[in-house]
Amino acid sequence: MIDYTEHPHKRFNPLTKEWVLVSPHRAKRPWQGQTEKNTEEQLPSYDPKCYLCPGNERATGGNVNDKYTDTFVFTNDYSALLQDTPEGELNDGLFVAKAERGMARVICFSPDHSLTIPEMSVDAIRKVVDVWANEYTELGKKDFINHVQIFENKGAVMGCSNPHPHGQIWSQSSLPNEVQKEQNSQKEYYDKNGTQLLSDYVKAELDKQERIVVENDTFVALVPFWAIWPFETMILPKRAVQSVKDLTDAEKTDFADIYKKLTTKYDNLFEVSFPYSAGIHQAPTDGQNHPEWYMHMHFYPPLLRSATVKKFMVGYEMMANAQRDITAEQSAARLRDLPLVHYKQK
Repeated sequence: MIDYTEHPHKRFNPLTKEWVLVSPHRAKRPWQGQTEKNTEEQLPSYDPKCYLCPGNERATGGNVNDKYTDTFVFTNDYSALLQDTPEGELNDGLFVAKAERGMARVICFSPDHSLTIPEMSVDAIRKVVDVWANEYTELGKKDFINHVQIFENKGAVMGCSNPHPHGQIWSQSSLPNEVQKEQNSQKEYYDKNGTQLLSDYVKAELDKQERIVVENDTFVALVPFWAIWPFETMILPKRAVQSVKDLTDAEKTDFADIYKKLTTKYDNLFEVSFPYSAGIHQAPTDGQNHPEWYMHMHFYPPLLRSATVKKFMVGYEMMANAQRDITAEQSAARLRDLPLVHYKQK
């Protein structure tokens, strides 16, 4: 009989309708591949050369940041999407292209250059959640914006070029690939069952308690059954909520609280500022009703065995199928057992 903690097997992701190959026996293999340099250093609270610090001139020259005291939002000086993009479409057999309008914003989480989310107070993180809700609402009101993607890249290994605590919001006319997959799957599930896919999933995970990392009154952080990255997690509300703007006051505070708790456990895992890409998936802003949607936040961290050994998506993963070596249950147990006090505060 198969032992899912020892034998190779596949797990299905109902959100994307894709499979991940799980090979737990491979976790025992010795590592002789590339290691990353641990570049963590003590940062100042204010860096006069940082283009995100309060009152500083930004990278473009001429634009100056407000002397902000909590959060600060501005239009990205190097936006990947532009609202004045002219209309245009190419449809020539296999050569297909279409203009894409949008807007990109940057959110400075804190004026303190030295902080990251796990080192900020819940009250300070709550202001970030409030900004998310406001930006989702205001950007979504624009007639050419049908999707608002809130995300954070943390750490140089994730391509983050500035250590100042910040995130981004890209909004655009169409649904991007990953969101379109989730839209299709959630709509199909809702039409068939009359309930949200992730609502039923959260209830099942809370009942099993096998992959729960941390929870509070209204939110839960867990390692999804179909996780690809070694310590991949999701933050989900305990009730069906379509978007961050639909959260109650108490839920917004709980969102901030669990965001801090999860990222604190990440940092404590290898006692390093843990890199990741995180993003919120929520209902489209196309003016339509989307009862199938259930807001959630993905975390994709690359570290595998230590602060210097990361997971690479190469070879089989690029050419065939996503694959992981440790099970979701093993990852959840390791994260769950970590303290909620940040290692720097011990």
